[in-house]
Amino acid sequence: MTVHYDGLTLDWLGYATLRIEGDESVVYFDPGRYGVLTGEWEPHADVAHPPAQDYAAHDADVVCVTHVHHYDPDGIRRVANDDTTLVVFEGIDVHRTDRDLDRPADLPYDRVEVSMEDDRLVDDLPLWTVPAYNEPDGPNVDASGDPIHPEGIGCGFLVAVDGTRVFWSGDTDVLPGHEELDVDVFVPSIAKNLTMDRRDAADLAEAMDPGLVLPMHYNTFEALESDSGAFATDVARRGVPVALDER
Repeated sequence: MTVHYDGLTLDWLGYATLRIEGDESVVYFDPGRYGVLTGEWEPHADVAHPPAQDYAAHDADVVCVTHVHHYDPDGIRRVANDDTTLVVFEGIDVHRTDRDLDRPADLPYDRVEVSMEDDRLVDDLPLWTVPAYNEPDGPNVDASGDPIHPEGIGCGFLVAVDGTRVFWSGDTDVLPGHEELDVDVFVPSIAKNLTMDRRDAADLAEAMDPGLVLPMHYNTFEALESDSGAFATDVARRGVPVALDER
């Protein structure tokens, strides 16, 4: 399934990967991880999640990466080309993961590093970053009580593609200031763990009042299970249009 909104084509390719195509630009958020672009991912249950595929479009103008958990050099290589600009959160440190990863600086693409609160023009694409983290007193903490995504680990991205503002929140709880963002397409995580859940995301969607809500980052594996149908019903009852890009 492909979602169309205000001249844009939006495709949830799996996990946290979204492809946005407008008249002038193709933008990806967080391409890769868990085999969703290499054909290796297999669902743990009968879940509505985009199927893994051998995806190597090499059509990206801009690739945005929110944090190290979503940083996948192979996924980036599958969507990027010689003219692609890579926009990465400045705090991505490959030594903070047990995966054997190339550093962003070692990838052969033009690279822009951004902080948690940046305002940039990247290849004529207006782009803003927003803090993304788990609150210390919230539900998304580890066994020692520390946030799974501590403040400073990453960011969310708000990009204006052909004037339509698309917001991918990244791995975060709902934070102060989120509801004040001017958003046309809201792309939240609705996983039951690690980020805002479907109920928090529905509350935020109502407060933001975007033209469309397109959830992703759910049902990749058990920890990310979510009832997407219940989310869609909840959001629609609040008068906010919602689409499920499910296969």
